[in-house]
Amino acid sequence: MTAFHKVIATCSVRTAMASDEPKAKKLKLSEEKLKLSEDEKTESPNKKAATELSPNLLFGMGNPLLDILAVVDKDFLDKYSLKPNDQILAEDKHKALFDELVKKFKVEYHAGGATQNSVKIAQWMIQEPHNVGTFFGCIGKDKFGKILKQKAEEAHVDARYYEQDEEPTGTCAACITGDNRWAIKRRVVKCVNNKCLIILFPSPRSLVANLAAANCYKKEMHLDLEENWELVQKAKVYYIAGFFLTVSLESILKVAKHASEHNKLFCMNISAPFICQFFKDNLMQVMPYIDVLFGNET
Repeated sequence: MTAFHKVIATCSVRTAMASDEPKAKKLKLSEEKLKLSEDEKTESPNKKAATELSPNLLFGMGNPLLDILAVVDKDFLDKYSLKPNDQILAEDKHKALFDELVKKFKVEYHAGGATQNSVKIAQWMIQEPHNVGTFFGCIGKDKFGKILKQKAEEAHVDARYYEQDEEPTGTCAACITGDNRWAIKRRVVKCVNNKCLIILFPSPRSLVANLAAANCYKKEMHLDLEENWELVQKAKVYYIAGFFLTVSLESILKVAKHASEHNKLFCMNISAPFICQFFKDNLMQVMPYIDVLFGNET
């Protein structure tokens, strides 16, 4: 039995023992939905999907980061003690890195962070209608915060950030080495209706994350507000990465309990081994409400 399976087994046993375990959800299709009209049978899949989707159907909550991508040289990596292929949390010695990256190199900005990325990709796959995905998280009142809001809007994600001025907006520097951000090697995975999915293999990159404001989300200052909670109620599917267990357990539980009580789908990602190692108690409080649990081998 692998370490991952041991964790899942432990979670399953403790979940079964929970005294306040929510009732199992019963998802049923009415006879009316099962009976398709002749028009519906001939309707294209894309058109059918579009009629079933609506704004704010998918809800995500997590740590928003502004991804800053740039092709850098070896001297830049050496200056900040970075390895070509690595990912670390920023320390004091990395504080000046982000501004220098922007001033010295040509950069690209993207709305990032584990949960926000997932919501963004879901919206990209859906295409229309826009704003199917809603995202909550905390940012700073600064220039990076403004850029992050702009990039989320460009991705057609309905991002409703909690903005505060105690900490700056979280950032993740992607320091790419090589002549180009993408390696030449690529592989066509699948083609459907003349549309092909192509995987591009990225060049080596060193990731430096500064969570900053992402750690400052406050349930009572944002999630509990009537206009924000209405968006939570409007959703049918919920997705939260395990990283957010270190920030606001009470916010996760409020959303999870709502999903359970209203027979909606609640999904979570373990995200990283340290979540199970050091935040197991938080994870176990949420576990009874999870319908779909994602986990990757490490």
